Amino acid sequence: MRPVHRLVAWQRIVLFASGVVLLASGAAWLGLHHGRGADALPSPLEPWTMRVHGLAAFVALFALGALAAAHVPQGWRLSQRMRWAHQRGSGIALCVLAATLALTGYLLYYFAPDPIRPALGWLHSGLGAAMAVLVAVHRRRRAGPRPLAPGRDGPHAACPGASQRRPEGIQMRDNLIRMCVVRTLYPRP
Repeated sequence: MRPVHRLVAWQRIVLFASGVVLLASGAAWLGLHHGRGADALPSPLEPWTMRVHGLAAFVALFALGALAAAHVPQGWRLSQRMRWAHQRGSGIALCVLAATLALTGYLLYYFAPDPIRPALGWLHSGLGAAMAVLVAVHRRRRAGPRPLAPGRDGPHAACPGASQRRPEGIQMRDNLIRMCVVRTLYPRP
C-alpha cells in the first residue's frame, strides 16, 4: 500500500541530509572537544565542525519552515480523519523538539553565559540525539491507520461510499458533498 502522507521528494532529501550532517557534525564536535585531555590544546577541527553544524542548522530551519507550511497542517487534518493519533503525538513532539533545538542553539551561539554554557550544551546535544530517534519513530509509524474497534462505524459512516480506512473514501465523500451543494444552488430547469 502506498503511504498516504509522505514528504515531497525535495523536502525529504533536504531534511534528512541536513539532519545527518547536523548529527554527524555535532557528534564530531563533542568527540573533539570532550575527547582531548585537560591540558591539551583545542583541535583545529573544532571551529570547522561548528561552522558545518551552523550551516546545516540553517538548511534544516528552511526545511522545517517548508514542513510547517504544508506537511504539518495536512498531517493534522489526516490524523483526525484517518485516526492516526500516534502520528499526531510524534509530530507534535518533533515540532517541540525542533523549536527547542533552535532556541538552545541560538542561546549557545549568542547569549549563554559561561556558568550555564556546559549544561546548555549537553541539553542541546541530548535533544539532538532524541530528535534523531523520534524522526525514526515518526517514520516507522506511518504504516497506516489503526483498525476501528468492533461495533464502531467511524466518523464518516453516514457518507455514502466513504471509507475511513482509505483516502479515496474521503475524496469520494468530499466530491459527493460538492455535487449536492452544486445541485442545490444550481437546480436544473
